[in-house]
Amino acid sequence: QVTLVESGGGLVQPGGSLRLSCKGSGILLGYFNPAWYRQAPGKERELVASMTRSGKIDYADSVKGRFTISADNAENAVYLQMNSLRPEDTAVYYCNIVSPAGASTYWGQGTQVTVSS
Repeated sequence: QVTLVESGGGLVQPGGSLRLSCKGSGILLGYFNPAWYRQAPGKERELVASMTRSGKIDYADSVKGRFTISADNAENAVYLQMNSLRPEDTAVYYCNIVSPAGASTYWGQGTQVTVSS
């Protein structure tokens, strides 16, 4: 059974930092292209950051310079380092992995990030 488990969300003040983790079970994340999405209340799910195993990394304009996506094959995990957090970053964050050919995709259950003073 394939599962992706996110952790690291929580409540943080504006300007603070959080590091989200996504750990795989029953699957080797190193064979997939990982990404992080988020969905705020009343809004559509949006792509935050993505990377390919060949090294191509993309970020949404709203998080460029503040967020960093990374992967650790030894830990079978993907991370999202979020700095200089803003209230508009408040959302449920989801880990996603896609096979290089696009034939398979898996989602985590989501972790809540709330940025508020």
